[in-house]
Amino acid sequence: MIGDALKDYRLVLASASPRRRQLLSEAGLLFETAAVDYEEVWPSYLRGREIAEYLAEGKADAWPGVVEPGQIIITADTVVWCREAILGKPADAAEAAYFLRLLSGCDHDVITALCLRNHIRKHTFSVSTKVTFKELTDDEISYYVENYHPYDKAGAYGIQEWIGLRGITRIVGSYYNVVGMPVSDLYTELLQFIRQ
Repeated sequence: MIGDALKDYRLVLASASPRRRQLLSEAGLLFETAAVDYEEVWPSYLRGREIAEYLAEGKADAWPGVVEPGQIIITADTVVWCREAILGKPADAAEAAYFLRLLSGCDHDVITALCLRNHIRKHTFSVSTKVTFKELTDDEISYYVENYHPYDKAGAYGIQEWIGLRGITRIVGSYYNVVGMPVSDLYTELLQFIRQ
């Protein structure tokens, strides 16, 4: 059976993201889900990848209680790095439209950091994908914000949704990373983690 190497471990995805849960399920990984209470703030001197890794590790550290032997906690954070700034989850329609105007006609990096934690150690890594949007019109931006749900997505967009189908002209790197979980990289890192 594929994934036999992990059969003796209890994987716990500490994330409320339905997209991450779906991707892990579709990849055939057996896992439990849980939530951690963690405020997503970071030191102002951090940039791009550093922010994502800081947040993913912070979520792992916020795991309540003891991590049991054989248990592996998986935490993740995805950020959009554009024009030297982080575009997080928009607070409202105005901020969502503002983010999409910033993304229009330029490249940006989607960075997902993951932290693996067991009862004795942690391992943090990140995956970056470069995404290019065409020039988006105000009508396209308004339509997307009004008819979809950009508020739970870093950068205010889902690559798998209408705006991605219409507006994204090029990606370099993992598509699934942009959806929210670079599953292939995670699987490789999990296999290395249990061998150490």
